[in-house]
Order: sequence, then C-alpha cells, then structure tokens
Amino acid sequence: MSIWWSLHLRREAASVPLARRLLLGTMETAGVDPDICYDLAVALSEACANAVEHGGDAASEDYRVTAFIDGDTCRIEITDSGPGFRPRSAPPAPPHTAEDRALPPAPVPTPAQAPAFAEDGRGLFLIEALTDHVHYRNRTGRPGAVVSFDKILKWREGAALPMAS
Repeated sequence: MSIWWSLHLRREAASVPLARRLLLGTMETAGVDPDICYDLAVALSEACANAVEHGGDAASEDYRVTAFIDGDTCRIEITDSGPGFRPRSAPPAPPHTAEDRALPPAPVPTPAQAPAFAEDGRGLFLIEALTDHVHYRNRTGRPGAVVSFDKILKWREGAALPMAS
C-alpha cells in the first residue's frame, strides 16, 4: 500500500504549520516511528519556510507540497514559483538599493557549510542533516525551484501500513 497527498498553499507563514500537521497526522496514522516523524516534520517546515520567504514575488502567491509514502520510503517535494536556484558559480545579483551597494555581496552558503551564526542557509543544512537524500533543482520551462527529499521509514510495532503491503 502507498499513500500520497498534495497541497496547494498560499505563500503565508500560516501555511507552514498546516503542512507540518498534515504530514505528522499521516505519518502517525500510518504507524511511522515518532523520531522519523519528527525529522520529516522539521525538514518539511524548513522547506516550506524557504518557499514562503524566497518562493516568488507579489504575482506568485502559492507553492505546492507533495508527499509520497511508498513501501519503506517517504518522499516530500516542495515546488515554488520563485526565481529558482542560482548556480553556485554564478555571480551574485547586482545591488538594487544604496543600502545593498554599501555591503559586499555575501556568498550563497552551501547547506553543508552553513555556520551557526548565518542568517541564511541553516534550513537547507537541517533538511540535509535530517533526511537521507536531498535534491535541489529549478523547474523546467517556468520559474521556480523544487526541493525534494527522501527518508527511509521505521515503523512502530504493529503499524498498519507495512502490514497492508
């Protein structure tokens, strides 16, 4: 047996706990180990928060969260309509305001190098630390980014979903 769901959410802070609660409810009902549920909930919250903060402009008001449980693996995918990921070798965008010009452009932190004091990059670091596989890409044919991550599931004793397979 497999489970999947998809949410189309507004880019508002209130959407993050909604997505997290739906994921936790699904995982708990299916019988996933609480520690795995927690790891996935934190990773999902970070990815949704990034979509809310960076996932578009005034014209793009939404993002999508899709979760799949298939066998012993959960895959979660967050898709937004923002500018997408800048290639690591690309130069930073030119400054837009006098205040931006006063500060040198900061390098985009890589998830594995996000320092504890960094303002940005900790969310990606947490996603990578809490899941088994992470993939970042830009949407094909339209603006936006896609963050997907997988986690191998562990089950509580007597869990419903593994027995239904």
